[in-house]
Amino acid sequence: MLLLSMSSYGQTASQKSTKAGGVEFWLTDPAKSILFVKQSSVSLGGSKKTAATIHVNPAQTYQTIDGFGYTLTGGSAMLIHRMDARIRANLLNELFGTTGKSIGTSYLRVSIGASDLDDHVFSYDDLPEGQTDPTLAKFSLAPDRDYLIPILKQILAINPSIKILGSPWSPPAWMKTNGNSKGGSLKTDYYDAYARYFVKYIQGMAKEGIRIDAITIQNEPLHPGNNPSMLMLPAEQAIFIKKSLGPAFKAAKIKTKIILYDHNADRPDYPITILNDADARKYVDGSAFHLYAGPISALSEVHKAYPDKNLYFTEQWIGAPGNLKGDLVWHVRELVIGGTRNWCRTVLQWNLAADPKQNPHTPGGCTECLGALTIDGNKVTRNPAYYNVAVAAKFVRPGSVRIASDEVKSLPNVAFKTPDGHTVLIVLNDSSATQQFTVDSGNSQFKSSLSAGAVGTYVW
Repeated sequence: MLLLSMSSYGQTASQKSTKAGGVEFWLTDPAKSILFVKQSSVSLGGSKKTAATIHVNPAQTYQTIDGFGYTLTGGSAMLIHRMDARIRANLLNELFGTTGKSIGTSYLRVSIGASDLDDHVFSYDDLPEGQTDPTLAKFSLAPDRDYLIPILKQILAINPSIKILGSPWSPPAWMKTNGNSKGGSLKTDYYDAYARYFVKYIQGMAKEGIRIDAITIQNEPLHPGNNPSMLMLPAEQAIFIKKSLGPAFKAAKIKTKIILYDHNADRPDYPITILNDADARKYVDGSAFHLYAGPISALSEVHKAYPDKNLYFTEQWIGAPGNLKGDLVWHVRELVIGGTRNWCRTVLQWNLAADPKQNPHTPGGCTECLGALTIDGNKVTRNPAYYNVAVAAKFVRPGSVRIASDEVKSLPNVAFKTPDGHTVLIVLNDSSATQQFTVDSGNSQFKSSLSAGAVGTYVW
């Protein structure tokens, strides 16, 4: 874990870089304990190129970016909520603000009901064993009103445009074949009731002033061993969408996006199978992925099959105690760069916060999930996932569009055009030695160098 705090935070990209005729340069170099710190501007111009050149082509565009961020688990919200009000406010401004020292987190995932990183298992309609509630008369968001909803409201006050994705780990146990929060499948008799459960959740959050931009139907539908969890095979998800969820959203005039899958890149066939069903496909915005198995390039298979459907990267954990040198390289290469190069509109880390013992979690939940923050009372430690997100989120604002850039050996990179007309280039030195390189973007050219394992964020 890293006790180092952020320092040397300067102006946002739009304030000075182009006026000065230079390139704003932010460096993350764990070997030198430089943790996302603004450096001296890089001068534009110069004709002599280095051996490695990254050509950036703003005319070639790809997907629009919705944001970079984290899962705000119930446990994360609980730890943040218990901080002193002033310290909590400063922390949330640092995370979600868009100027000064803020890192600009722009997208959040929350759990619909408990995730395994809540302090207990719950749904919004829990009943004694043997009872059912098909009309959802006892539905209540009360479990979220203690911590999650207040923290979301405070975040929205800082950034009203932040997008929120909701994902369930399990329906109420009475809807499931095994009557348990862990495992089992959704009973066909309750498909319509579960669709209404989503509707009531979205409507209930809206009444709290919290707009749910999108939902996934089931977190990790092929991993029923977590607590909570549920198995949902592709054929089941397709039927649920076309027979129950899609029609329920349409009837209630719900605009929240429906996103498929929400699991590993080793099974691109899962979302493709559902998208092959035209009756289900018409209700679907896109597919979500994790990367605990399979290559990130598999996401492009889904894009190739259905280029009109969006892709999202929604979860990747870091195991405690973390190793910034290794974690930064892997996560930036595979997710920030690899995810966006393979059409993802979001890149989200799991999860925002835990305590020094990686609590809270449910019985049977993750015991080694290192938060982006470790929160010990009012003491905050910034861990690898904090910086993995910061290198992109601060400058690649929502509405940015990915643009073309060369794939250069040992210098993985990705480029964006921001809504205010700036270019952002993120470069990783994925080699064992310092590398010099030239960036050529038509009228703009500059040289830079990165130490082994360092990440540069360039804005001009």
